[in-house]
Parts: sequence; structure tokens; C-alpha cells
Amino acid sequence: QVQPVESGGGLVQAGGSLRLSCVVSGRIFIINPMGWYRQAPGKQRQLVAAITPGGRTNYADSVKGRFTISRDNAKNTVYLQMNSLKPEDTAVYYCNPYPSPPPLWGQGTQVTVSP
Repeated sequence: QVQPVESGGGLVQAGGSLRLSCVVSGRIFIINPMGWYRQAPGKQRQLVAAITPGGRTNYADSVKGRFTISRDNAKNTVYLQMNSLKPEDTAVYYCNPYPSPPPLWGQGTQVTVSP
């Protein structure tokens, strides 16, 4: 299995926006729903948003109305548009298939939101 490659994180002030990208190997991407997950310091990794190959989405309550997940099947890429960011969104963000991610995770991308 080739691990996903996440990018797009950074430091932003509260209320700002970031767009994360994740490139996934073709076979994994085509057949699986994909999810964005995040892990804050001292906390368990949790699902933020997920999208099926057909484009159906679902979101954690904490990000509904602020985050948007999308996918470009031609580029094997899944995106997470994050608006109205809050300090509690600070975490390392990962992507992987959903709902059963494999053991191998990418490096993730750090998102830090300052007050």
C-alpha cells in the first residue's frame, strides 16, 4: 500500500481559511470512500469529514457549515476546504479511506489556528 500524501496546512488566525489536499494511489481512491481525520495533542484521531466515490458527504458536528470535503477523481485527490477556523481546529490532519482506514497513515499536515 502507498501511503497518502497530505499538504496545505499552516498557521492561520481564527476566522481564517485553509485548503488541504491529499493525493492517494489510484486503486485505493477509486473504490473507497475517503475521509479527512484529525488528531490534536493528547487526543485520539477523529473523523472530520468523509466523501463517497459518488460525492455523498458527511461531517462531524463540530465542523458542519465551516468545512467542505470534495474529490477530483481524475487527479486521485481529496480536498478539505476549511473556513471560519477556530483554535480548537488545531491538529494534524490526515486522509485515508473511510470507514475502515488501513494501518498505514501518511505524515499528515499540521493546522494551527491562533486566537
